[in-house]
Amino acid sequence: MGIFRKRSIRYPLLYLSVLSIVTAALLFYINIWVGFGYIAVAGALLYYGWKVENVVYIETEKHIESLSFRLKKVGEEAFLHMPFGIILIDDQYKIEWANPFMLDAAESESLIGEEVFKLSDGLMAISKPEELRELTVTLRDRKYRVYSKPEERLLYFFDITEQVEIETQYYADRTVLAILFIDNYDEITQAMDDQTRSMTNSTVTSIVNEWAAEYGIFVKRVSSDRFLAVLNESILEELEQKKFSILDHIRERTMQKNLSLTLSIGVGAGSPSLTELGELAQSSLDLVLGRGGDQVAIKQPDGKLRFYGGKTNPVEKRTRVRARVISHALRDLIQDSDQVFVMGHKNPDMDSVGAAIGVRKMAEMNKIEGYVVINFQELNGSVRRLMDEIEKNNNDLYSRFISPEEVLSRITHKSLLVIVDTHKPAMVIDSTLLNRTEKVVIIDHHRRGEDFIENPTLVYMEPYASSTAELVTELLEYQPKNTKITGLEATSLLSGIIVDTKSFTLRTGARTFEAASYLRTHGADTILIQRLLKEDIDTYIERSKLIQTVDFVRPGIAVAHGDDSRIYDSVLIAQTADILLTMKDVSASFVIAHRQDGLIGISARSLGEVNVQLVMEKLGGGGHLTNAATQMEANSIGEVKQYLTNAIIEVLEGSNE
Repeated sequence: MGIFRKRSIRYPLLYLSVLSIVTAALLFYINIWVGFGYIAVAGALLYYGWKVENVVYIETEKHIESLSFRLKKVGEEAFLHMPFGIILIDDQYKIEWANPFMLDAAESESLIGEEVFKLSDGLMAISKPEELRELTVTLRDRKYRVYSKPEERLLYFFDITEQVEIETQYYADRTVLAILFIDNYDEITQAMDDQTRSMTNSTVTSIVNEWAAEYGIFVKRVSSDRFLAVLNESILEELEQKKFSILDHIRERTMQKNLSLTLSIGVGAGSPSLTELGELAQSSLDLVLGRGGDQVAIKQPDGKLRFYGGKTNPVEKRTRVRARVISHALRDLIQDSDQVFVMGHKNPDMDSVGAAIGVRKMAEMNKIEGYVVINFQELNGSVRRLMDEIEKNNNDLYSRFISPEEVLSRITHKSLLVIVDTHKPAMVIDSTLLNRTEKVVIIDHHRRGEDFIENPTLVYMEPYASSTAELVTELLEYQPKNTKITGLEATSLLSGIIVDTKSFTLRTGARTFEAASYLRTHGADTILIQRLLKEDIDTYIERSKLIQTVDFVRPGIAVAHGDDSRIYDSVLIAQTADILLTMKDVSASFVIAHRQDGLIGISARSLGEVNVQLVMEKLGGGGHLTNAATQMEANSIGEVKQYLTNAIIEVLEGSNE
């Protein structure tokens, strides 16, 4: 390298020397004395140039040698004492070399020969280099970002502990907005005098303020039944760990004063925008109220939801003002439509079919063509017998039952689609119909879940109601009276109420009996209902076989299951869960079996001590506190039973906490 530099530096003098000789030869040819003079001057100049160049060359060489030495020394120093870790590993993921930084980080004198995975379990991911080039691991209570170089079998460790702490603090300090709503404030205080109402307000405000002061929350009462709370993510996490104990505190302490108030909370979190947080909080509160109140919903900008509470049955409303308002709104929608199509859920039960018949009757009362959407292949048991009875005794009504395919050919943008007994798009008979019209109405008595039909025009969801048939019956009372309800239509609605209340023994309130009385007055036949609900011997035997498999996963919680090689009717599964609940020492029952649609179904029942709705929601289903279900894809009954057991334990432990 030095020779190359030396030659490259002296090439210009060589060129000048050659040029000078040629020039001198020409001058000698012309005049010898001029030639001698030129040689003397040129020689002096070349000698001076050579001396100067030689000095520069020597100084440059010395500088390069000094710089090379320093760079080599600095490189060695930096390589060994860089402020990040370096590890070389072999094909067996054993450490071949580690710089001093890694020795200090691992608090070890030598790492050579040890498996790299022993440093941190998170390093197991480097065994799949094609999937991962960067990961974060914890080592001796510090966080490191690890960059993997599979080709060189090299790992770089960068300490990011401070960065992680700053990020954690940032997310912990993000603002969270919550709206607290006293569910039944108006119903309880409307009959109170001013003094009692003032004492009630003071009691509620005191409880909420004590709770806020305990956790460092700013809370402001904005109306008689509503509070606004401002907190941060770290406080929210603490509240979630305590399962929002404020729900139990306010229920228990007001109960001591014979008030029985419950609290609903809608929380908006995860967004830097205060406007979006407010919208998320209000949306969460609407969802909670749709589920019956006495619970908390936390909503993120991506739509993810978390629920807490919901341990009590929804409180029945004492007034029917909402039913009248909804009935009038529904009447206006019907009159503004060219046709009305009513659709329930897949594998319809008596409540779904009865409610659909009632809504179709509303269309008739308003002189609008109405049809019930039904899949005739899915009918079985009591529903099939009801349809046979309608076909035999009321041919005009029977002609109003049409298949989803017929609806597609008839429906227009002016048509009204009414969904009854469900609010989940996946549960309706034909979800494609939801996008064929701009006007969709939902009437349901189930607690609202995360999966909800988009952009409905009108929603009437009352979780306190025994059945959708009860809600529809109340709506019928406020429709035009130019057409009377027939006895068979009244019987269909009453059968839905009887089935969902287990003959008025579960989820039955004063308004349930009022609805039943109204239907009885209009010719509902209880003898016919008894005949429709009869079951055959084979069904009884099948149910008995399911009960024989019962197993108690926890005291009072019975789980029965079908055979992996058999398909069971969904009604049979539900009936088995109902029967188990009547047994001694059973407070909650679950029945698992293969369904006709290829899924594995679970029917859940409870007397109220166990919230089966929360259990089913963890498995993708929903329902009521005492009556819920789900369907899921799985390889076997045993696999589903394990999922169910885990969900039960999780809900029970959360309740205990």
